[in-house]
Amino acid sequence: MTQTPTRLLVAASGTGGHLFPAIATAGCLGDYDIEWLGVPDRLETQLVPRQYRLHTVAVGGFQGKPGLGTLLTVGRLAASVLKVRTLLKNGNFRGVFTTGGYIAAPAILAARSLGLPVVLHESNALPGKVTRWLAPRCTRAAIGFAEAARYLPKAKTAVVGTPVRPEFVGEAEPLPFPIPEGAPVVAVVGGSQGAVAVNRLVRAAAPSWFEAGIWVVHLTGTNDPEAGRLEHPQYIAMPFFDNMAGLLRRADLAVSRAGAGTLTELAVTETPAILIPYPYAAEDHQTYNGKVFADRGAAVMIRQGDLTATALESKVLYLLQSETVLSRMKEAARSLGVVDSANRLADLVRAVTTEKS
Repeated sequence: MTQTPTRLLVAASGTGGHLFPAIATAGCLGDYDIEWLGVPDRLETQLVPRQYRLHTVAVGGFQGKPGLGTLLTVGRLAASVLKVRTLLKNGNFRGVFTTGGYIAAPAILAARSLGLPVVLHESNALPGKVTRWLAPRCTRAAIGFAEAARYLPKAKTAVVGTPVRPEFVGEAEPLPFPIPEGAPVVAVVGGSQGAVAVNRLVRAAAPSWFEAGIWVVHLTGTNDPEAGRLEHPQYIAMPFFDNMAGLLRRADLAVSRAGAGTLTELAVTETPAILIPYPYAAEDHQTYNGKVFADRGAAVMIRQGDLTATALESKVLYLLQSETVLSRMKEAARSLGVVDSANRLADLVRAVTTEKS
């Protein structure tokens, strides 16, 4: 007699930082019948339907001072909870897995109202507001950084790391660039939206790097009006690049924002980094992330407001000329990487969905 697969609702929405860990974990749950909960017009509407049935609810975050907008947000949340509750009940789901963000609230509240288990994953060192609010209600709160546990004193936490895309675990594709073997490479990574302020600093500092024989692969994002201003044989610029695993493995040093997803990729590829946290991230959470890497010696962290082109220029030259320092940074990055994070998180989901919560 064939056993009916366990039905799981995955709630992940918005940015790659929420979606990619959820997709990686779902990929390790091939024996489960998985459906997805997201928000209309977000990234999941492009990525998820290729593999899973997608349901959407209109839900947003609480922004600014209390007022009419707050009442509308509360109303949408209440309606979303009811919609998700009906979905879970009628669909005979056995549990919910969520990676936080706005979509986590209706998913967690609806599931717990039905007595269903919930695994919540938080990738940042400073958990988001939804995570801090609802983690105590979840069956387990899986965290990417051990440092996050101090902000979740009432939750049942488990340190599992943050899952990365499969290409970061297996063999990476070769780069399609004519970079000479042995040439030092700096990868500039501004996150999914790029980083215009960092891009300007890099373009100003780059001429000295070229003189030192350094190649620069610069992912500018799509919002930089000056993206085509610099041209040089050792400078490769593009809005984004799919083979990030290959790029980071080839790079001797990264200049990067400090989003949790990017830091996880840096750790898994053992790439030393200069981190420039995005100064307008919610509750300055990128600085908390970057501090973890800086404190362990895996990266140098510099606040954007304190950074000049001259300082960036000299810091890159110093690090690339210091093999001992880079070697220590690689070792520290390796210690922060959890290569089997997706499997650990999938095992946690299996554990809670096969026992009564």
